Amino acid sequence: MLSAIVLTLSMVTINPYNGLPIKATYNSLTNDVKKQVTCLADNIYHEAAFEPMQGQRAVAFVTLNRVKSGNYAETICEVVYQKTGKTCQFSWFCEKGLTISNREVYNQIREMATYIVVNYDKLDDVTEGATYYHADYVNPHWKLEKVNQIGRHIFYKRKGDEIDRNKEFF
Repeated sequence: MLSAIVLTLSMVTINPYNGLPIKATYNSLTNDVKKQVTCLADNIYHEAAFEPMQGQRAVAFVTLNRVKSGNYAETICEVVYQKTGKTCQFSWFCEKGLTISNREVYNQIREMATYIVVNYDKLDDVTEGATYYHADYVNPHWKLEKVNQIGRHIFYKRKGDEIDRNKEFF
């Protein structure tokens, strides 16, 4: 029992100025919120399913930071499925035939996505406001401010970008 509590607490970073995190499960959400959380979980799964948990959280924060920045689409689903011309913002979305091959991992990611969406304003952003990332084996030659590297992804933000943490997701 104690190890489960320690493991749970090690996954949570709380901003002490915003109070305690809210505990919620995917099944307790409204249908509209479930749809947005599912889009986020799909994005985390296809971008970072087998990355360390911090890497999965980082992908979630980049996705949510895009919503909060006002420079991208208005909802989580719109951000995940956003294209610029024929280029997908998240490469997996342009790939055909992708499926959820590991349902257990997906369900864990979906619960993590639920937790992050519900508690976004209470959690420390592991990406420090990043709105971009790429795998460490590519070099897109972006002229962006490098924030950090977590797992196989390198995270960036545009200088001057501000994230409105109070803006709604839906």
